[in-house]
Amino acid sequence: MHSEFSLAIIHKLSKRNIGMTKRNTQQRRHAIATLVQERGEVSVDELTRRFATSEVTIRKDLALLETGGLLLRRYGGAVSLPSEMAVEPEVGVVSDRKLDIARAAAERIRDHNRIIIDSGTTTSGMIPLLGSKRGLVVMTNSLSVAAALRELENEPTLLMTGGTWDPHSESFQGQVAEQVLRSYDFDQLFVGADGIDLERGTTTFNELVGLSRVMAEVAREVIVMVESDKIGRRIPNLELPWHNIHTLITDDALSAASRDIIKAKGITLICAPSTSDSARRK
Repeated sequence: MHSEFSLAIIHKLSKRNIGMTKRNTQQRRHAIATLVQERGEVSVDELTRRFATSEVTIRKDLALLETGGLLLRRYGGAVSLPSEMAVEPEVGVVSDRKLDIARAAAERIRDHNRIIIDSGTTTSGMIPLLGSKRGLVVMTNSLSVAAALRELENEPTLLMTGGTWDPHSESFQGQVAEQVLRSYDFDQLFVGADGIDLERGTTTFNELVGLSRVMAEVAREVIVMVESDKIGRRIPNLELPWHNIHTLITDDALSAASRDIIKAKGITLICAPSTSDSARRK
């Protein structure tokens, strides 16, 4: 009985420690983002000393913060985003817009389609909407996407690229993943973007763009899912040039000028209508 009581205490303490660790991680990342904004530049060495943690942990923090568009990594540290790249949408608008985009994307998927879902919050937003689809075959390079697909009522046939794990994008990348993809052909690719350069195509903070290009090669329709506030956002790394893209799905806040430019390139443009207002009225 004494041992059972001890185990119960250890279990409760363990759960408490896990919760504290998660909170501490979130607080540290928030503090790093604030520090970079205030000072413009920080070094890994300085952050390691300030937060009494390892270089590996700090580099992971910086990678996640860069993915979230809160800073840019540089050799030995990080710098704040240039003003033209810093976009701060209203709170709540982003999630509503992503859901609208996800609905429009899911409507383009037919039963028994073979699709690729790239890693990313916008693309993963449509996964709960795929439960009514039958006979899907889904390839992904994201563990979180794979886990969400496993929860669907009509669970699709799931394929994983494998490859080298990239903590920056939280996905598999590299030559192994590219070789696996080239062994198949797909009806559709659903891919997000950190930005859309109206002259060049999709752009990204990540320097690893090879896998996205192979995904586009093996899909008959390449569908980019992106919020309108990222269109016109110029980021150095070109991911997919316009000639590799067939369809772009965004929200209905896209300007008329941007719509005309995109359509002039022969792209099928879908501006998903906002459902947030009608949902609130109900």
